[in-house]
Amino acid sequence: MLDHWTDNSLPTTSSNVRYNECWGFVHKNQEYAVAGSTEGTHFFEITDDNRLEEVDFVFGRYASPMVIHRDYKTFGNYLYAVCDEGESSLQIIDLSYLPDSVHVVTDDSAFSQVHNLFIDTLNELMYACSVKKMINGVPQGLESMMVYSLADPENPQLLYTGPDDIPEVHDAYVRDNIAYLNCGFDGLRIYDFSNPTNPVYLQNLNFYQDQGYNHQGWLTPDGTRYIFGDETMGKQLKNCSVSNHMVTVENIFGTNHQENSVPHNIMLTNEFAYVAYYNEGLRIYDIRATVPKEIAHYDTYPQETQFKMYGAWGIYSELPSKRLIVSDRVNGIFLFDFPEEIFLNSAITAIDVYPNPVSSGNTITVKLNEEDLTGFTADLYDYQGRKIESSVAMNQSYITFELNVGSGLYLLDINYFNYLGELVQETKKIFVE
Repeated sequence: MLDHWTDNSLPTTSSNVRYNECWGFVHKNQEYAVAGSTEGTHFFEITDDNRLEEVDFVFGRYASPMVIHRDYKTFGNYLYAVCDEGESSLQIIDLSYLPDSVHVVTDDSAFSQVHNLFIDTLNELMYACSVKKMINGVPQGLESMMVYSLADPENPQLLYTGPDDIPEVHDAYVRDNIAYLNCGFDGLRIYDFSNPTNPVYLQNLNFYQDQGYNHQGWLTPDGTRYIFGDETMGKQLKNCSVSNHMVTVENIFGTNHQENSVPHNIMLTNEFAYVAYYNEGLRIYDIRATVPKEIAHYDTYPQETQFKMYGAWGIYSELPSKRLIVSDRVNGIFLFDFPEEIFLNSAITAIDVYPNPVSSGNTITVKLNEEDLTGFTADLYDYQGRKIESSVAMNQSYITFELNVGSGLYLLDINYFNYLGELVQETKKIFVE
C-alpha cells in the first residue's frame, strides 16, 4: 500500500458504508483517481511521491446516506458520472482545468438512475446499463440498456434502447463495437454494435458452470481472453477464451469460494487479473496459467472475518505508472504498487524468493511457478538446523514470511508435488542483512 484516504465526516448508510466506485485517468501527463461516496464524486491527484491528494469534489444531484452505487467513465476531457439511487442525474464533468478544479457542464436529470456506464472511446458511444429515466417529473420504467452517441460529448444523443427480451443489462464491456453484456440471471450476451441503431446478436451464454448473477467482466488487451464474475455467494470467476467474438468458459477460479466470498469488479492485462473482492480485498491472479493462480493480495477490509458484502468494490489498473486504485465500501480509497515485472520475468525459474537478500524485520515472498500446483509447504531454518517458521500454501502459488530474525544465512525448505504427482524437495538460501 502506498497511500490510503478516508473521510469520517461523510454520511454513512445504515450498514456503515460510505464509498462505492473508483476510476482513474491521465490529464496533461498527470495521473488522477476518482472515487464515489454517499455525497458525490472526489477527485485526487496521484502525486509523484505516491500520495492521494484531493483536488476537488462534486456533489451528486442525489447526495444522501441512501446512496450505495455510483459509476464513472472518462471520454476525452470529460468524466461521466451516474448514480443508481434517488432522483439523480447524468453529470458530465469537464476535467480540462485540472489540477486547479473540475466543472460540471451537464447535469441531466432525465437520467434519474443508471447502474453502470461503459464508453467505447474509439467509436464515441456510451452504453448506459439498467436505466430509469425521468420525463416531465414522472419516473419511467427500467430500460435494460440505452446507447448514446458522444459526437457532441456534452450532449449525448440516444441511438438504441434494448435488448427488449430481458429485464436488465447490469454492466458491459465494449471494444471495436463488440459488446459483452452482463445480464444478471440471464447470463452473458454478445452483440455487434457496428450499426449502433440496429445491433446484431452474436451469442447468448445463459447456462454455464457455477452460474449465479452475471455481474461484470473484462477483455484482455489482446482480445483472446474474457473473465467475468457472478455476484453470488460462493461462485467463482469464469476464465473464458475468445474466438470470433464468441466466448467459451475454459475453467473457474477464485478466492475462498467455499466460504461464500463474492468477487465484484475485474480489470485485466494480458498477464494478470485484478479483482476487487467483497471481504477479501484486492486479489491478483496470473492468467497465463491454464487455471489462473493467485499471486498477490491485500485485505482492505480486515474488520470482519464473517462474510458480509462490505470491503473492496472497485479496481482501476490502467494507469501508465502501473499503480493500482482500489475503493473499499467502508474504508475508503487505496493506492497500491504491484511489482508486476517480478512475475513477468519469473517463469524461467521453478521457485522465486524475493527480495533476497532481505533486511531483518521485512517480508519475503516465496512463489512457485508450477502449472498444476495445488499447494506447497515452506519451512525456514537457521544454519544450526533449528526451525524458525513453517507455512502451508493451499490453492495458491505463493506465501509470505516476516523475518523477525538476526542477520545471517538461513535455509528455506520447500516441498510440493509436481504435475506427475512426484514429491519435489528444494532448498533456497536466504540472506538476512
